[in-house]
Amino acid sequence: MLIDMNRLPLPTRVRILSMMVEGSSLRSISRVCDVSINTVSKLLVDAGRACAEFHDAKVRHVNAARVQCDEIWSFCYAKASNVRNAKRPVDGAGDVWTWSAIDADSKLIVSWFVGPRNVYVAYDFMSDLRGRLANRVQLTSDGLRVYIDAVGSTFGDEIDFAQLVKIYGPSPESQRRYSPPECVGARKSLLTGNPDPKHVSTSFVERQNLTMRMSMRRFTRLTNAFSKKFENHCHALALYFVWYNWCRLHKAHKITPAMAAGLTDTVMDMSDVVALIDAAETRRRFKDPRQLPYQT
Repeated sequence: MLIDMNRLPLPTRVRILSMMVEGSSLRSISRVCDVSINTVSKLLVDAGRACAEFHDAKVRHVNAARVQCDEIWSFCYAKASNVRNAKRPVDGAGDVWTWSAIDADSKLIVSWFVGPRNVYVAYDFMSDLRGRLANRVQLTSDGLRVYIDAVGSTFGDEIDFAQLVKIYGPSPESQRRYSPPECVGARKSLLTGNPDPKHVSTSFVERQNLTMRMSMRRFTRLTNAFSKKFENHCHALALYFVWYNWCRLHKAHKITPAMAAGLTDTVMDMSDVVALIDAAETRRRFKDPRQLPYQT
């Protein structure tokens, strides 16, 4: 057994990771836990890699009836309109969209993808979603047109697909900059298969977007806590989605979404996430992906 004498104690690592998914910034975590900001950043990278591998391996063959999709906006380094005049723009600078698909019944995040808001990412996102589902589902998205081609290319006729197209009115002059226009109505467009109009909704995924924005400091608007590196943005999301699916008890079910979806019968905690990090590091040292199987 390999022992790293420079590794942080387990309680400290658990505390750091817990603060990351509860809305604390990296620098505030550094101050509270009395560790270097570089140490916090490295732990985020290690956790993100391990959690991304865990999600990819474990969220498979999901039996779902209704899936909702949406995108949430953020930015890396600078907003898209400011990247041209930035002093030292980094790769991935500009607007960043997080695409997510949630099982409306279990509240499990089945698939997520990070990238621009275009047809190529929509195709990759839908391809990943289809590979994780075990059965035909009713899929609802917002009115983004790129979903139509992406869903048709990946699912074909093997899906019941509808869009909820919201209709917005003008926003008050004083709120135009930071508040979205007022939603004055919605139109349901039944596109493929036989979707049930009663379940054409994006309410659950939009509520999950709010949870995401409240749980990660880098999603907070009008602050300087935004992501400075695209890779770290993705690592934070990977950690968040494992925490949301496997550790956080959902108030509607009193169990985790992974338990409600039948993927596990136990609740994970942050010490289990630390174990994933250690197992991933051990596999990299031995360069053998079969060295330690995932445990839940």
